[in-house]
Amino acid sequence: MVEDQETAEAEAHLIEVEEDKKICGIDEAGRGCLAGPLVVAGVVLTKKIDGLNDSKKLTEKKREELFETIKKNSIYKIVWSDNETIDKIGLSKALKNSLQNITSFFKEYHIIFDGNTSFGVRGITALIKADALIAEVSAASILAKVSRDRYMRDISKEFPLYNFQKHKGYGTKEHIELIKRYGYSKLHRKCFKIKELNQPSLFK
Repeated sequence: MVEDQETAEAEAHLIEVEEDKKICGIDEAGRGCLAGPLVVAGVVLTKKIDGLNDSKKLTEKKREELFETIKKNSIYKIVWSDNETIDKIGLSKALKNSLQNITSFFKEYHIIFDGNTSFGVRGITALIKADALIAEVSAASILAKVSRDRYMRDISKEFPLYNFQKHKGYGTKEHIELIKRYGYSKLHRKCFKIKELNQPSLFK
């Protein structure tokens, strides 16, 4: 029931923002990961692109195809925060800094961020499920996820024990078992405590 209400509210808001044709969509990838970077993308489409959707609802092959199409038909900015930065300043601050970076780049646009908070950044409209409702946000979600997935596949060659190419740093059962066996790598976020390791958890 709550989810249906949120969807209805998001669709109602969509009617309002469609009147403003100058939209920049923002989305992120890697927020909840135990290892690897946070990647935030901002996208302004210069041409309509068919097949856009929340990146999590698309196959890897489709995301890769759309990734190249989006890059050719948009103005975009991708901001990276590595795990050391996240450990130093915290995830929320890293995300806020990324959002500020992107909003500074797209000053003349109506900026919509997928989620329920703007992290205190002025000039951003936070909209739940925007990645499935607004093309620019869908495109941003694809750029962020594909960029990060490619990085995690590449970096896995330096950390072969952890299978980063498979789970991309998310807290899967396999990943947690590998951390138990080998400890943290230089790519892991030390500030993210894991309940299965008998540590206080950030995810309670």
